[in-house]
Amino acid sequence: MAEQGATAEHARLTAKERDSWLRWGPYLSERAWGTVREDYSHDGTVWSHFTHDHARSRAYRWNEDGLAGLCDIDQNLCLAFSFWNGRDPILKERIFGLNGHEGNHGEDAKELWWYLDATPSASYLEWAYVYPQNEFPYSDLIAQNGRRSRHDREYEIEDTGVFDDGRFWDINVTYAKRDAEVIVARVSFTNAGPDPATLHVLPTLWFRNTWSHRTGATKPQITSRSGGLAATDESGHHVTLIGGGQPVPLFCDNETNQSRLQHGLASPPFPKDGINDHVLWDTDTVNPQQTGTKAALWYEVEVEPGATSYIELLLDTSDGHRDVEPAGPDLVDDTIASRLAEATEFYEFVIPPEVTADDRAIARAAFAGMIWGKQFYAYNVEDWLEGDPDLTPPAADRKHIRNTDWRHHFAADIISMPDPWEYPWYAAWDLAFHSIPFAHIDPQFAKEQLLLLCEDRYSHPNGQLPAYEWSFGDVNPPVHAMAALQVYKIDDSTDLAFLIRIFNRLLLNFSWWVNRKDLDDNNVFQGGFLGLDNIGPFDRSDGLPDGWYLDQADGTGWMASYALHMLEIALELSSNDPVYDDMAKKFFDHFAYIATAMDARGLWDDDAGFYYDVLHGPDSCEPLRVHSMVGLLPLCATGSVATSRFLEPTAFAGHVDWFMKERREFAENIIGEEIDSDEKTVLLAVADLDRLRRVLKVMLDPAEFLSAHGIRSLAASHRDQPFEVTIGSNRAAVGYEPAESQTALFGGNSNWRGPVWFPVNHLMIGALRRYALHTGDSFTVEYPTGSGKMATLAAIADDLSSRLVSLFRARPDGTIPFTGVSGQEWSGRLLFHEYFDGDTGRGLGASHQTGWTGLIADLIIRREATEQGFAAHELRRVLVSQNELDSVLAAYGT
Repeated sequence: MAEQGATAEHARLTAKERDSWLRWGPYLSERAWGTVREDYSHDGTVWSHFTHDHARSRAYRWNEDGLAGLCDIDQNLCLAFSFWNGRDPILKERIFGLNGHEGNHGEDAKELWWYLDATPSASYLEWAYVYPQNEFPYSDLIAQNGRRSRHDREYEIEDTGVFDDGRFWDINVTYAKRDAEVIVARVSFTNAGPDPATLHVLPTLWFRNTWSHRTGATKPQITSRSGGLAATDESGHHVTLIGGGQPVPLFCDNETNQSRLQHGLASPPFPKDGINDHVLWDTDTVNPQQTGTKAALWYEVEVEPGATSYIELLLDTSDGHRDVEPAGPDLVDDTIASRLAEATEFYEFVIPPEVTADDRAIARAAFAGMIWGKQFYAYNVEDWLEGDPDLTPPAADRKHIRNTDWRHHFAADIISMPDPWEYPWYAAWDLAFHSIPFAHIDPQFAKEQLLLLCEDRYSHPNGQLPAYEWSFGDVNPPVHAMAALQVYKIDDSTDLAFLIRIFNRLLLNFSWWVNRKDLDDNNVFQGGFLGLDNIGPFDRSDGLPDGWYLDQADGTGWMASYALHMLEIALELSSNDPVYDDMAKKFFDHFAYIATAMDARGLWDDDAGFYYDVLHGPDSCEPLRVHSMVGLLPLCATGSVATSRFLEPTAFAGHVDWFMKERREFAENIIGEEIDSDEKTVLLAVADLDRLRRVLKVMLDPAEFLSAHGIRSLAASHRDQPFEVTIGSNRAAVGYEPAESQTALFGGNSNWRGPVWFPVNHLMIGALRRYALHTGDSFTVEYPTGSGKMATLAAIADDLSSRLVSLFRARPDGTIPFTGVSGQEWSGRLLFHEYFDGDTGRGLGASHQTGWTGLIADLIIRREATEQGFAAHELRRVLVSQNELDSVLAAYGT
C-alpha cells in the first residue's frame, strides 16, 4: 500500500483513523428477502417462504435491505431511500427481481441501478437509479419470463416499454463524510420525460429489529426533532437525521404486519408497512405520537420536463456532543466537492498514470462496485436451526435441510458479497478473488476478509472452509493461499504477521482436503463441482452409482496449486524463522506426489494433448474428453523457489537434495530450469513447455476457447459436437451454451458451458505471465491458432487482458459489448456482470457482481504498472516452467 499520508484517503485508512471512518458505510444489502437466513419453512423453499411481496410487511430476522443504503458497522441503525411515482401499488423501498422459480434462468434483478463511485473509507459514495414514471411493470415481468423457456432470452425491464419517451426519473444519491461522524447526502432526481411529473422521496431511518428475538431487550426509539429525526438506541446513543425544506415526518415500527401476511393474527398498530400504506392510501397506519423504530421524511416534489431537483440531508452520528449546523447548500456543496476531489486524488495514486482515461474510468467504477458490495452479514446457525426464545420454533423437518453440521457458524461481520442483490451472502472462492483488487485500495480489509473465513466461528472444526449459506458443506476451489500471496505482494511483501496467521490457519484446511477429498489416498482428488456449476455432463457433486467415481483434473490441479502456494509462503516465512523449513518440506513433497499422480492416473491424455477428468466404473476407466476449463486449470499449478534456497545449508535444501537422490520417480515433476537473471528462480509446475504448447494450441483457437472477450469456459467446438457419456444405464451430455444456462443444474442461474468468467481468466493470464518469465522471447506459439502469426506468452497475456477490458470499452459506434443487443446504454454507466456471452460478450447472470469481475481493476493496474513497487516485486518472484531439468540436475551432480 502507499506510504501513510500519501493522500487524504490513505490517511483515513491508517490504524489511527480507520475504525472511526469505517463506523458507517454502504453495508446495507440490496436484498434480504429470499435468503437462506430468512427461511424458516419446513422444506427449505427459500424463495417462496419470504417473497418480495412479503418484504415490505415482514420484519427481517438477520439483516436489512434498502436503496442506496448506509448503516453502522453492526447494522443497528440504517438509512436508505424510498420513492413513489404516484402510480405504483407499493413504495419503491428495495430492488425488485424474479425469484429462482419465476426467472427462466433463475433469480434475476429486474431494475437498473449503478454504483458510480466510492472510496474505501466511504468518505465519498455515489449511486444512481432509473425509476419509471408510469406504474412499475411487476406483473408483466413475472408473466413474460414465466412464459419463456431456458432457450429464450430473459425479458428485461427495458423490454417492457416503461422507459419509452424518457418517462423515467434519473436519480442520483451522493454521500460525503464531513468527518468521521457527520455525513451529508444529496439525492437529485431528473425528470427525463416530456411532461411535468411528481416524485415522492422518503429518506428513511430505521433500527434493525434485534429486540423481538431477545428476551428482555430494550427497544430503541426514533422521535421527531426540528427539521428531522432523532434516533436513540438501547444503549442511549443518539443519531440525528436533518433534512432541508419542509418534509412531513412519518413513524411506524419495524415489526411484522401479521394481519396482512396471516389473516386473523394481531399486528402492532403501526407495523413495518405503515408508512407505505399511509403514503399510498392515506391510512392511519403511522403513529400520530411521532415515535417508532422506523421513520421517514416525506418529500413530494413536482419537476418540469428535463429539470432536476434535489433534497439534502445531514446525518450526525456524534451522539449529540457536536454542534452540527443544519443541512444546507453551502455545507453540502463544500463537503461533496472536497471529498470528490480527494477521491480523484486517491485513484490517481492507485491507478498508474500510463492507464488511459477510459480504462481508468473502468477500474474506478469496478472499485466503486466492490466497495458498495461490502455488506453486514449476520447468521448464527445454532439459533437459526433451533429458533429464538419466545418465538414459535421452526418446524422440526427444517433441521435436516441444510447446514445441520455447521452449528458452530456464527457471523456478524462486514463481508464482501459476490453481488448485493442476487448473491447477498459470502462465497469462499469468490471472496478470495475479491481480496486481490481490494488489496490495491485497502489491503487491511483484504487481509481481514481472507482471515475471517479461517476463524473458528466460520471454518469447520475439521478444517473445511464454509462455501456459502445455501450449503456450507459444498466444496469451493482452494484458492485462499493463492489470494493471500497476491495480497501480501501487492502490499509490498512486508506484513509477515498476516502471512503467518493465514498460513497457520490454512494448514488445517489443507489437511482436510488431503484427508477428505482423496478417495483412494493416491493424490488424485474428487472435489465435487468446485464452483464450476454445470461445466460437466453431469452434476459432479452428486453421488455416482455404486462402483463409479470421478478423478478430477481441475480438483487435482487446484490441489497441486494449493501445495505450491503453501510452499512459497513457508519459504517466505522461513527466511525469518527456520521452523517453517519443515512446512516447506511437507508442501514440496505434496506437490511432487500430486503432479506425478496426475500422469499415473491418466488425467493427462498424451494423444489429445489435454487434461481430462477420468470416470472410473466397475469395469471401465474412461477420460471425459470435454474441452472445458477443467482441462486448462492444471496450467495454473505453478510456483517458484529462489535457486539459492536449494543451495543454502538449511533443512529444506537438505531435504530437497535427499529427495532428488532417493525419489527420482518424482523428480521430473518438481524441478524446472532456472531463470537466467540476477535473481534466479526455479519453477515448480504441472505442465512442461511441451504440454503447455499443446494445451495452448487448443486454448488459443477461436473455434475452441478463444473469444473476442477472453477465454471461454467450454470450447465452442462442442456447439456442433456435444460430448456424451453413459453411466450405468444413464446417458449424460454437455454442449456449448455461450449465454444463459439451458439446464436446471445448480438452479440454472449460472452457466459454465461456454461463457467467459473473470476468475479463471485471471488465473490463466497469471499463469501465462509466469511461464513468459521463463521462456522470454525465445518461446512463441501461434496466436490465434490457425492465424499463422506467432506471439510470445507475454504478448498473449497482454492481449487476453485487453480482450477482457474491451467488454467495458466503447466500440467505434458507441456501443459497449457487455450491454448486448437489447440493452439501452445509460450515459455510459457500467455494470459488472457475473459472466459474459462466449460469442458476443453480453453481460449475463448477476448484474452487479463486481466481486470477482472487479478483477478487471487488477488486470488494468498490473498490465500498465510494471514499474511500480508491488508489480516489480511480484515479477522478480514470479514463476517459471517445469520438466527441463538438465541445468538444475547438473547443479546437484545428479
